[in-house]
Amino acid sequence: MPVEYLDYATVDEQGWAADDADLFEKADAASLDSSAHGTLEVGRDEYVLDAAEAEGNDWPFHCRAGGCVNCVVIVTEGEIEMDVQRSLSDQEVDEENLRLTCVGTPASESIKLIYNAKHLDSLRDRVV
Repeated sequence: MPVEYLDYATVDEQGWAADDADLFEKADAASLDSSAHGTLEVGRDEYVLDAAEAEGNDWPFHCRAGGCVNCVVIVTEGEIEMDVQRSLSDQEVDEENLRLTCVGTPASESIKLIYNAKHLDSLRDRVV
């Protein structure tokens, strides 16, 4: 499954908002480095974090078991299913579209996400 990604730090530095309807178009036009914006292939049964690392990306993580928020992403399009997670509230999952990449697998034909979302104000006190 194709996953298009964008670094939260880049979103913040550019003065963009995670909920901008044209966020990924802005990223395309900005000619960002591949560590800040790009695409990767993730197998149906493959964790998003593992696929990112296999393609040479250095995305944040800590526990690899759904117990912290270090690998959290904002899903802006598509769906990621999580095997288990103990660190996000129902509101964060259902309303804010946050997912953990260490335990998350693709559940749609394509996905757009903002990784490095551990820097969201609401999550900073939970980062390990």
